[in-house]
Amino acid sequence: MTLLDDLLAQPAFALIRGREADTVTLIGGPRIDLETLADIPASETTAGAWDHLVVVPFAQIQERGFKAHQDGTPLLAIRADFQTEVALNEVLNLLPDEPVTFADKGGFETTEEDYAEVVRTIIDDEIGNGEGANVVIGRHYRARLDDWNHATALTVFRRLLEAERGAYWTFCIFTGDRHLVGASPERHVSLDAGQLRMNPISGTFRMRGLESTADRKRELLKFLADEKEIYELFMVVDEELKMMCDLCHEGGLVLGPFLKPMTHLVHTEYLLAGRTDRDVREVLRDSMFAATVTGSPVENACRLIEKYETEGRGYYSSVAALVGRDADGKDRLDAPILIRTADIDLDGNLKVTAGATLVRDSDPAYETQETWAKASGILSAFGLVEKAPAPTEGFDAFTREDDVLIALGSRNQRLSQFWLSDQSGVPVESQLAGKKVVILDNEDDFVKMLTHVFGVLGLTVDVVRHEDWTPETFDAADLAVLGPGPGDPRASSEPKMAVVREAADQLLEREQRFLAVCLGHQVLCDRIGLDLVYKDIVFQGTQSTLPVLNRTETVGFYNTFVARVPEAGLPEGVSVQTDPETGDIHLVSGPHYRGLQFHPESILTQNGFAIVRDLLLELLSEES
Repeated sequence: MTLLDDLLAQPAFALIRGREADTVTLIGGPRIDLETLADIPASETTAGAWDHLVVVPFAQIQERGFKAHQDGTPLLAIRADFQTEVALNEVLNLLPDEPVTFADKGGFETTEEDYAEVVRTIIDDEIGNGEGANVVIGRHYRARLDDWNHATALTVFRRLLEAERGAYWTFCIFTGDRHLVGASPERHVSLDAGQLRMNPISGTFRMRGLESTADRKRELLKFLADEKEIYELFMVVDEELKMMCDLCHEGGLVLGPFLKPMTHLVHTEYLLAGRTDRDVREVLRDSMFAATVTGSPVENACRLIEKYETEGRGYYSSVAALVGRDADGKDRLDAPILIRTADIDLDGNLKVTAGATLVRDSDPAYETQETWAKASGILSAFGLVEKAPAPTEGFDAFTREDDVLIALGSRNQRLSQFWLSDQSGVPVESQLAGKKVVILDNEDDFVKMLTHVFGVLGLTVDVVRHEDWTPETFDAADLAVLGPGPGDPRASSEPKMAVVREAADQLLEREQRFLAVCLGHQVLCDRIGLDLVYKDIVFQGTQSTLPVLNRTETVGFYNTFVARVPEAGLPEGVSVQTDPETGDIHLVSGPHYRGLQFHPESILTQNGFAIVRDLLLELLSEES
């Protein structure tokens, strides 16, 4: 009996090469089906060992109250009764090399034309009507294998180990009723000694067809200068910063950007870092799931995924997670996103799902081709697409040349220095310390970033969902905040909008001090008699340089609607600041309120912290 035979004798098992390590982790044991992430068993292992491998279906996002097709895919854990680390070379010597054959080689079940039409519809009907900044819609490649078994699964795993470069995890997981085999480029979340890490990746540069180093470098520099790709990455950083601000008591630090070269693709990514005292179960629950595979805001993106995808996602775009304890007995977690992954049942039915991130200026044909590029690595391991030559040593050297690194690093000149530095040392603003803020949450987790900014300034914060708002919600607040969210602010009969309108009316009638952001700002403008219209160009994840508080600022927008000054002029006591080219109102000031169309908390607003501080000092000063 070999070590591999011992592993395959387990009822469920996994082989995992993490972070391009020179070892492979082997784990096996009984499968445990769970109802919720809170049911993940407490660690019973010795320090430094993994306790379970948890495999989370996408539908588990319903634990957060978000929409998802329920397809019966189980939440499960493999108890790590058997576990060992084996040298990569030794594992390669043990793995089989069997023929992988097909009864039906299949294809994408959604045609390129139909997928392109879905892209157009989402851009026009959803993003174009204020329903979020972006969304990821998947399409499925299906095929039928002959004589599928552990040996063929391990053969595909071997091919990935040999051919793929740059993967965060390369893995083969057997759950008892299916194999998951893949090479995921993206860490979702990891936890070690209280240090939490996330890795938002977005932007895909395709190397296929570019044979020379000079060609690759030239095209990579064009890719790095592409405004769509730049802002697509910024948007997912914003979205995952929302999670970091929820999970980490000191917020999140943004590091990067970096290039992540793989065998056929190069991605752009950031690293988000923070400290947390949260339990691994809470970390997994409250980080479901990355904006890179759902969209933003995540809650609204899930609604669109349920609307436009005709079936559940199974394990696609969710996570697998090793949980256990580190050498000091503290919680440890390592979880990649389940993308670039094949899901094969015991009868050999194969499914590979790939999706593109759709934004306001997406090109339908390009996004369709991107799904092919993302699926090609795992499909080539099965022999379903032409296998590219294995990368040679130094195949990615062009990504480290000076002018490439300069082009990449220059992106940070556009961004908020607040998030690019450690916020734990920022002094509390004495005039604001101890003041109470109550935020109305309108389905956008930007409120978590706002909460963090307010906390750094010394305020205490309560957040109330719009469904839970009552006329007493703001009674004890020194400052009320009408928060951002998706949707058409003119839809007065829609339940959420009705609540925001009623809350704005109450604050105006009471003459209570408040701040309104994005959707809240739009509703405020409507209630004081300003005009609400569609923007001439949708501003989802966009920067503009504008006059703000008597100075010029670069600020970030996520909006489809905008307020403008009516022909009758402004109400008495109200002043506005507008974009001089369009007349769009981005700041409205009244005797006891301020409204901001832009997001001061966003990484896209360069001096957002100072803007928030100055606005609050105006609103909460003793003279106000």
